[in-house]
Amino acid sequence: MTRTEQIDEVIRAYPKDQRFALAVLQDLQHAFNYIPEEGLDALADYLGCPVAQLYAMATFYKALSLKPKGKHIIKCCDGTACHLRGSTNLVNAVERAIGLKPGETAEDGEFSLELVNCMGACALAPILVVDGTIHSKVTAEQVPGLLESHRSQTPAGSADAGAAAPAAKEA
Repeated sequence: MTRTEQIDEVIRAYPKDQRFALAVLQDLQHAFNYIPEEGLDALADYLGCPVAQLYAMATFYKALSLKPKGKHIIKCCDGTACHLRGSTNLVNAVERAIGLKPGETAEDGEFSLELVNCMGACALAPILVVDGTIHSKVTAEQVPGLLESHRSQTPAGSADAGAAAPAAKEA
């Protein structure tokens, strides 16, 4: 199936009603790990609305991205508890291990690093979430091994990964 056919399939799963725009954008995000420009254009045509309106939605919600993401998404919590317990050290360790700063995707498309405000797991601080799996009380020394263990796995968001709920792991 071509990319255009995939986009069309996602869009046509919904009625031609602007109230479904966010749901379609979320499904495009899930299907491609970002929202392709041609997806925005096709959805605007389908709904009969300006691309700018969809662009505004896609840039407003942090869960949506217009830039391609890596196969494996690393989220480092920088909420108060995680920050106080060394999340900055974890970000630095990721940068040393794979050369990424927050908001970047590796050139090989393997990893993306995101800094998030709070994951709501303060008792487990500091945490890294990789492909939906929570790694608690992580130290900078554990980061390289943790990333390497995920490198060889199928990403949690992919169709091959199954529907299991994210598990908390102490790193």
